[in-house]
Amino acid sequence: MRENSVSRAAVSVGLQPSAMSRLLSQLREEYRDPLFLRTGHGLRPTPLAETLRLRGRALAAEAEALFERPGRTVTPDPQEQSGWEGVGLIAAPPLAARPSLMLDGEPTPEAFAAKLALIGDDAAPQRRLARSIATIGTGAGRSRPLSEAEAEEALMIILAGEADPVQIGALMVALQYRGATAGEIAGFVRAIRRHVGAVAAGSGAADLDWPCYLSPKLKTAPWFLHAARLVVSAGYRVLLHGHYGQDGTERGKLEIAATRAGIAICVSLEEANIALATTGIAYLPLPALSPQIYRLLGLYGLMEMRIPLGSAVHLINPMGARTSLLGVANSAARTLSRDIALLLGVRDLTILGNTRDHAEFTPYRQTPLFRLVVGEAHDLVIPALPAPPTEARTGLSTREYWEAVWTGAARDERADSTIVTTAVAALLSLGNSSGFEAACETARALWSGRSRQMAR
Repeated sequence: MRENSVSRAAVSVGLQPSAMSRLLSQLREEYRDPLFLRTGHGLRPTPLAETLRLRGRALAAEAEALFERPGRTVTPDPQEQSGWEGVGLIAAPPLAARPSLMLDGEPTPEAFAAKLALIGDDAAPQRRLARSIATIGTGAGRSRPLSEAEAEEALMIILAGEADPVQIGALMVALQYRGATAGEIAGFVRAIRRHVGAVAAGSGAADLDWPCYLSPKLKTAPWFLHAARLVVSAGYRVLLHGHYGQDGTERGKLEIAATRAGIAICVSLEEANIALATTGIAYLPLPALSPQIYRLLGLYGLMEMRIPLGSAVHLINPMGARTSLLGVANSAARTLSRDIALLLGVRDLTILGNTRDHAEFTPYRQTPLFRLVVGEAHDLVIPALPAPPTEARTGLSTREYWEAVWTGAARDERADSTIVTTAVAALLSLGNSSGFEAACETARALWSGRSRQMAR
């Protein structure tokens, strides 16, 4: 509880992390409760664990007291006695006090839960959303994480435009501050999929779902779009969805890049379905997919902090692709993303562990791949390649240089390696079981043969 981490807890008491994990597993089995839930900010105690916090502290203090030489008595030095020693004639009763939970006149956790239960499922939307906010935001001993169903309902109210603006901020900030659980974000994903009319996973028109929700602070060229084109040339269908932020002069960057690359920009799932059937690739901007979600993500400018909705959009898979390719740099968030995927019933997934917001390989840094293969976790670490010198752009703009690398008018070993290895990650996610090196050979051949694709 103090460390919010199994590994840090192990260090603090001199155990190996594996031993601490075994102890936690035994406690979970004994209490029949998970005790701690993984969030983007580490472990967080369940309501049951919170009720044990004070008792645990008391037991720890008692255990410490056992080592303080029990039975030892101190005999005062006669020379230090004043002659006034003795017991008072009137003994005062113990200090009168209310239970600590009632010091501020607040209801007990049981009374508070009963009060929330009175807000039925047929209550007005704002009342039901208030119930969710109170469930997560009322402090230790009284709050708990939302279930998947509760999180789904809360976000559906917001997406339907039925929430008060203050409620939206309160819900998102409370979740972000505490750290949203996998179940809460999975509920958000389900709400978004219902809101946009997403196709059931594995039964859609796409083979690979490729979310790309880029920060406007990212100034590099979108090399991953070239990699997506290579994957399409291998016979797969790829759906890209996302946006490039809501501020700055380059907010139309992905639309411009898609247009220059011959990738259809679609304003509906129906258009995306047609584009995938005819060309094998489509880009679906978030403002077209859901203006409401787009505006909700724009709250970043008002708060200067991310909200849990930003994690959910990466996993919505609107066209029901059988696998997804994500970029998640934070180690805790990577594990959380995979846990969310498992809750959603996702069987195949690949997460690149050194890029954030979009999947693009960085071959000159060690790259961890966190995967789900037929529902089982498989991790792979790709060592860094020796970095070649940076090529000069010779007077071309970033966009012109990005196009010139694809056409072969500009030679850039760094860009080539980025494109090829990104395509490798996509091919692995799509089921290339021959291994990383074999997938590299396939991707290099696709890169070398792109001139034939351009000729067609």
